[in-house]
Amino acid sequence: MAAPTQYSQEEVEELREAFSKIDVDSNGFITTNELNDLFKAANFSLPGYRIREIIQNLMSTGDLNNDGQISFDEFINVVHGLKSTEVAKTFRKAINKKEGICAIGGTSEQSSVGTQHSYSEEEKYAFVNWVNTKLENDPDCKHVLPMDPNTDDLFSAVGDGIVLCKMINLSVPDTIDERTINKKKLTPFTIQENLNLALNSASAIGCHVVNIGAVDLKEGKPYLVLGLLWQVIKIGLFADIEISRNEALIALLRDGESLEDLMKLSPEELLLRWANYHLENAGCNKVNNFSSDIKDSKAYYQLLSQIAPKGEEDGIPAIEVDMSGLREQDDVKRAECMLVQAERLGCRQFVTATDVVRGNPKLNLAFVANLFNKYPALQKPENQDIDWSSIEGETREERTFRNWVNSLGVNPRVNHLYGDLADALVIFQLYEKIKVPVEWSRVNKPPYSKLGGNMKKLENCNYAVELGKNKANFSLVGIAGQDLNEGNHKLTLALMWQLMRRYTLNILEDIGGGEKVNDDTIVRWVNQTLSEAGKDTISGFKDGQISTSMPVLNLIDAIQPGSIRYDLLKIEDLSEEEKLNNAKYAISMARKIGARVYALPEDLVEVKPKMVMTVFACLMGRGMKKV
Repeated sequence: MAAPTQYSQEEVEELREAFSKIDVDSNGFITTNELNDLFKAANFSLPGYRIREIIQNLMSTGDLNNDGQISFDEFINVVHGLKSTEVAKTFRKAINKKEGICAIGGTSEQSSVGTQHSYSEEEKYAFVNWVNTKLENDPDCKHVLPMDPNTDDLFSAVGDGIVLCKMINLSVPDTIDERTINKKKLTPFTIQENLNLALNSASAIGCHVVNIGAVDLKEGKPYLVLGLLWQVIKIGLFADIEISRNEALIALLRDGESLEDLMKLSPEELLLRWANYHLENAGCNKVNNFSSDIKDSKAYYQLLSQIAPKGEEDGIPAIEVDMSGLREQDDVKRAECMLVQAERLGCRQFVTATDVVRGNPKLNLAFVANLFNKYPALQKPENQDIDWSSIEGETREERTFRNWVNSLGVNPRVNHLYGDLADALVIFQLYEKIKVPVEWSRVNKPPYSKLGGNMKKLENCNYAVELGKNKANFSLVGIAGQDLNEGNHKLTLALMWQLMRRYTLNILEDIGGGEKVNDDTIVRWVNQTLSEAGKDTISGFKDGQISTSMPVLNLIDAIQPGSIRYDLLKIEDLSEEEKLNNAKYAISMARKIGARVYALPEDLVEVKPKMVMTVFACLMGRGMKKV
């Protein structure tokens, strides 16, 4: 079929280039999987259902012969038919963003042999340099560091799990007890343990690791390694971009804005607000993003000049930023001059000059986050009418729920448990995870209008409560949609607990061939397993002995005999510090033998029955697998 006459030969060539960007395996056809990869590579923050709708729209428009794929001729008709619709704009943006992508064959269980997966050379280069810098003085990593960013060193370096464990602890300190990492005389079995520990710990800090297995990391599958590493790095970069951990961020409050409004902003939004705060102080135009708006490096020059130390603080010498590079006519050369100045601040990380000029959104975001962490250059406001007591960090329970939700891959990511559940979209996704069907036709989807938008969110929350009561058979006495919409802490947590509990029990029932499981079932299994190993049993999830973590450690040792090093533990007459020490070891050991535990060590020390139940349930699941 000839191209439609309204396209010139030059335009057809542009379309062919766009087509080839999507057609990763170069077989002359675009599939649904390749469209999915396109949107992932473009790093869009669209919810999953929107991407699904766009892909369905593209396939239904383009796949004229219904063979499940789009040829180049069909692709031309797609572009012609879409014209200026929202789908077309999103589609074009995705294609334009797809730079520096490498294609490799995929042979995982989830993908058939010959499927192509893509990864970014720029990301590999950036992440290698970051890991090299962060772990350069760690003696446990000397066998693989420094890595050469121009080779595939990274993909083999992560193969024994040590680097990943170390990076997780850098992002969220104390997540992994160092005593549980196998470091010397590694065997295939001890490497497998390290990778289990890394994957389950990554999940516990909120990384989405579904469909990533220890074998994938051992084999160094690039797109999976880079995907996991970016999540770990990002969590670390964003850790302090949060008002309860950095009260100086209140300087970013705008006129007429409440503290509550500011606290609802995501780390990405706060970073943009922070950059613009300094750009305004420099008398410069604001930026709307860290991609197209920073390509000329001019905003970066002004930002560096504003945040560079001025010598006003004791012990911190002034660093003067040389602005002469702004006169450079070539964008790449100007970006390189700017990065030389960033290096003087110790902040030349994540981006090359080419990454800046291309506007790579992921790497530029990381570059700015690193600038913020080193030189926030904000002063905590004085004499402002601010209720400082309202600025409280999240509780352990809230953090555990938030990390659990994010580990399941919900979209959008949950940064603030209550505010981000206010439209119930995440709750609906959780219902689907626990096999409660959602009628998506009843769900109001963003963007919400300013006028009447909250009513749409409230309708969603009402439906979420209705599903919980009628379909999930949850006990939601006294909980209304308004409570979720307004972020009532106690009632929202009550729903979150029932979702997490059902999710956990569903896993056990799946492993056990559908047999119903409750708290008593778990206690019976735990006690039977402990008894058969000649160890003391528990009375239930409130048993005082759990505060020592010994019942958990004994159960781990019963499941995998010889795994617990009792010589590292204090067993009797424990101080609070010694109890916590045991608990850290117990939680990490549970993850190391393959249990995906979300609870925190403090939950064991304080014998929090709900979280204690999840620990024993996860260990029961691991024990029933007999692996």
